Amino acid sequence: MSVNKVILIGNVGKEPDVRHLDRNVTVANLVLATTERAYTLQNGTQVPERTEWHNIVLWGGLADVAEKYVHKGDRIYIEGKIRTNTYEDQNGIRRYRTEILAESMEMLTSRVGVVYGSETGSSNS
Repeated sequence: MSVNKVILIGNVGKEPDVRHLDRNVTVANLVLATTERAYTLQNGTQVPERTEWHNIVLWGGLADVAEKYVHKGDRIYIEGKIRTNTYEDQNGIRRYRTEILAESMEMLTSRVGVVYGSETGSSNS
C-alpha cells in the first residue's frame, strides 16, 4: 500500500492563472506560500524564517472557484497529491516541475458579506 497525500495552509502568491479548455473544462494554476516561523535553539542559534513555494493545479469546479474568489494574499487550505512532471526546455535540458494536484480547497480569508461554499462554487451574500 502507498499514500500520496498533501495538506497545505498558506497564502496565495499571485493571482491564479486560469485557462478554459475544450469541452468547458477549466484549469487554474496558482502558487501557495507556506512559511515556517523563525526560532531560537536552546544554545542560542537563530533559525531564520523559511518560505516554501508550492505549485498548485486545480481542475473543474475547484478551478472555477479559484477564478471567481481566490486572489493574491488570500489564505487557503489545500488537500491533494504530489505530482512531478518531466520535460525538456528549449535547450534540450531535462527539467522537473513538482505540483500539488488539488482535490479539495477551503477559503480561509474572510470577505465581508460573503460566505464561501464547497469546491463546487456556491456562495451566499
